[in-house]
Parts: sequence; C-alpha cells; structure tokens
Amino acid sequence: MAQSVWGYDSDNGPERWHENYPMAKGDKQSPIEINSKDVRHDSSLAPWHASYDPGAAKTILNNGRTCRVVFDDSFDRSVLRGGPLTGAYRLRQLHLHWGSSDDHGSEHVIDGVKYAAELHMVHWNPKHGNFAGALKQPDGVAVVGIFLKVGKTPKPEMKRILEEIDNIKTKGKEAPFQHFDPSILFPKSRDYWTYHGSFTTPPCEECITWILLREPIEVSPDQMAKLRSLSKNGENEAMNPLVDNWRPPQPVKGRVVRASFK
Repeated sequence: MAQSVWGYDSDNGPERWHENYPMAKGDKQSPIEINSKDVRHDSSLAPWHASYDPGAAKTILNNGRTCRVVFDDSFDRSVLRGGPLTGAYRLRQLHLHWGSSDDHGSEHVIDGVKYAAELHMVHWNPKHGNFAGALKQPDGVAVVGIFLKVGKTPKPEMKRILEEIDNIKTKGKEAPFQHFDPSILFPKSRDYWTYHGSFTTPPCEECITWILLREPIEVSPDQMAKLRSLSKNGENEAMNPLVDNWRPPQPVKGRVVRASFK
C-alpha cells in the first residue's frame, strides 16, 4: 500500500492504515462509539458558539474520498468559541462521510445507532501559527460533528451543498462555492458530547477536541442519493461510486466522554 493511496477499499482501507500511518493504532483515535451509560455530565461545560463570515467560503471539491468545502482561514473571520475550548478556532473546511445505504455512514455511533452520514466542520487553533503546526498539538484542532438522518422534513440548508455536486461529479473536480454560512447547518439544540481524539483519516493525528452535536439534522432520500452519485474516479475513468467513506469506531482506551446535557 503506497503512502498516497489510502482509501476505504479492502486493500487500502481502515484496517490497513496503520501500516503506513502508525498513529492509526494510537490511544486516542476517532471515531468512537458513545454509550450514554458511560458518559459523564459536566456542568462546567460552557455553551459553544460560532460566528462565521459567509464571505470566507471559497470552493467545493471532490478529492476522491469526500466532498469538501474550503474556507479562507488566513485570519479570524470564521471562528468557533466556547464549549470545551479556550480561545477562538478558525474554520478551515467542512466535509462529509456517508454510507452506501441510509442505515449506516456516520463515523461516530451513539448507543448502537448509526446515522446515514456525518458532517465535520474542521477548525484549528491559530495560537500554533499555522494549520500544520496545530496538527502537532493536543489542543490544535476542534471538529464539530453533525449527524445526518434521513427523514420526511429535510433541512433545506443542505440543498446548497448538494446543488453543487453536479459540478464536482468526479475526483479532482473543484468549483467556486461562495457566500455560504455553514452555521445554517447546525441543529436547533446546542447539546453536545466532547472528548479528545483524532482525525478519522490518515495520518490520524491525535490533536482534536471533538464537539459532537446530540441532535441530528434531516436530509431527504434524494439528497443522500445525490451524495452517492459522486465518483471516486477521475472523469476519464469508469464511474465508481464514492460511498462508505467512514472509519469504524476505535477503542476508547479509558477516555472519558463528557456531555453538556443530562
């Protein structure tokens, strides 16, 4: 398995990542399964809040492994604060993980429940100088995770991302994506779980404070089908559906998950 070609297939998937990325076998890996009975309510956990500048949205792309929206993070224009964090973290990108059918696709699992997809908003701590520097620090990155479930009253805000999918059907495609405020994707409830973990993709750096939102947002079956219409191959290759780009839950290894709610 060459360095550059990790993926989600049997020959290069999560079971084998540690061969090239030893951190994937670390003690603070993500995602995890959260079991309510093991969660500790922490009344000292503050509410979190995001102030995002819609003008910071730049592009949307298909990198063959996910659909990603990239934001300008050259200064504090879109930031996340509060919750378990100290200081402001800058929004860098958001991306999704999803399944081949509606009964799985999320990376985190809650009391045995898997959602159809999981959205990750990736922020980094500018006190570490730059994104690469933040990856080396335990408080370097904060990710807000939002579950997507298939339902009858889909959240219209997902539409904007999904409308662009036709422009990035194949691997390597990128399209302008401007004037977008990702805070419209947040559910009504701000309740969250938090724990210390890692990126869920190689090299799986253990620098992440996770803020996982308890309340999922709803998407329609058509919207999920749209995500699954992406190809993980380039435009001159056969269509190969980009699905099941999720990593299974990793061992908790004594970490405590805290909740902002009872």
